[in-house]
Amino acid sequence: MSLIEFTNKGLYCPQGQFYIDPWRPVGKAVITHAHSDHARAGSDAYLCHRLATPLLQWRLGPHSYQSVEWGEPVFLNGVRVSLHPAGHIIGSSQVRVEYQGEVWVVSGDYKTEDDGLSGAFEPVRCQVFVTESTFGLPIYRWKSQAEIFTSIQDWVGKNQAKGHTSVLIAYSLGKAQRLLSCLQPVTPVIYVHGAVWNIHQALVEAGVSLPAVVRVLPEMSRDLFKGRVVIAPASAEGSGWMRRFHPYSIGVCSGWMQVRGNVRRRNADAGFALSDHADWTGLLDAIRSTGAEKVYVTHGFQATMARYLNEWGIEAAEVKTEYGEDEEEAGGKLADGEVEAGAPAAGEREDAGGAGSDVETGANGIEEGERGKADKEKGGEL
Repeated sequence: MSLIEFTNKGLYCPQGQFYIDPWRPVGKAVITHAHSDHARAGSDAYLCHRLATPLLQWRLGPHSYQSVEWGEPVFLNGVRVSLHPAGHIIGSSQVRVEYQGEVWVVSGDYKTEDDGLSGAFEPVRCQVFVTESTFGLPIYRWKSQAEIFTSIQDWVGKNQAKGHTSVLIAYSLGKAQRLLSCLQPVTPVIYVHGAVWNIHQALVEAGVSLPAVVRVLPEMSRDLFKGRVVIAPASAEGSGWMRRFHPYSIGVCSGWMQVRGNVRRRNADAGFALSDHADWTGLLDAIRSTGAEKVYVTHGFQATMARYLNEWGIEAAEVKTEYGEDEEEAGGKLADGEVEAGAPAAGEREDAGGAGSDVETGANGIEEGERGKADKEKGGEL
């Protein structure tokens, strides 16, 4: 019997009788983070990090929640379970599972650069490591957060000089919170879409210190937004909700903006490759730091990553899961008038379109077949 099995409900620990990030309702669910592809409603009980609890309560409703700190052990039918920082978003964790000397680590989603908000990724030694591969191609290599923030600030400054509103498209849980410290020095007021506001309030009420924001309301005069900054999810793009900001410029914050052409496809004025996932180098560094003898590769570019690891001398295999399809859950929870005619339906994926077909020829040794796969395997950045 394997310590963790891959089932049609999710990752299952038979000895501990619990699942990790199940995509079907189960008895006991250990949750890595609150994005909707990893945290589904309907299970009897949930175990998660303390800061993930208010987000799960808001998104999933009333359930039995057990909150723990990073490194705090919990024993489930004799199996030692502990959570460790993943660096992905606030409250995100890796799950360490130990029984009779065997150790597995399920990473969930993670990034290796410390964003100053989500907790620094902690390498956890193990025999078996389960990794994501959302940006598991060599073309994805991020600039530092400081460099990207400077680019965003310069872009906002240029828009202000033209009297334009700067609308930054960013995922409501994750990048929206990271952007606040970037924007605070360049604008006296940060306006946010209702989806961002709801997450913001849940975190502030849980004791997370975040810069102040102002919710965009239907009765607000468009003059308020001139030269200001607005953070909104992708579901707001192309909707009537955007009309109040005219004239405005759109900047998309997503790792998919690393690929030439995605800014044009999104009809955006600027693209910033700001991601809450590890890039190619970060993935490899994280995997190596675990000392794992076996690696299972989940959502993203599994085939490329698994093949590379095997060539690298680490036994690796692909695993099919239902992760990587996180959805914008703002529908039905916004103020009246926030979603207007023309807005995408509730539940529309909030990603930036995935890797496109115009990856540069021969970039970092990517084969022609991988470029085609990039169009099909877009992970949907969270």
